Amino acid sequence: MGKRSTGRKLAMQLLYQSEMRQPLEPQLVAELFWEQFEFSEPVKEWAMELTLAAWQRKQDLDDVIQTYSIGWSLKRIHPLDKSLLRLALYEIIHTPTDHKIVINEVVELAKRYSGEESSKFINGILGSYLSTCLPVSSED
Repeated sequence: MGKRSTGRKLAMQLLYQSEMRQPLEPQLVAELFWEQFEFSEPVKEWAMELTLAAWQRKQDLDDVIQTYSIGWSLKRIHPLDKSLLRLALYEIIHTPTDHKIVINEVVELAKRYSGEESSKFINGILGSYLSTCLPVSSED
């Protein structure tokens, strides 16, 4: 697994742990995490960039999630799925990473770590967001 993929996986874990351990901030959660597990500095830096930026924009990202999760309140969405959605939306909206890569990796993380229907739910929300918020490219 490459630096960016591993960083996304770690960011998912850090966002989830931060959600579950509130009011602990992600920085403290990460410090505790790094004490237990060893990763290269580039992987940790990428994971922290994603984690801190997504956490800082959590309210805005949750507003997007709420808009596109028709019929679901935020409280009803599993915390791991919210963490994956926040991570993906942050990266799609605020980084130059190709959205297809982000969606593919987040959906695969959902398949591996979340509930049976989570990957479809996450893919549906991200697909709906992209279809209404990003311009259609003639290359697609």
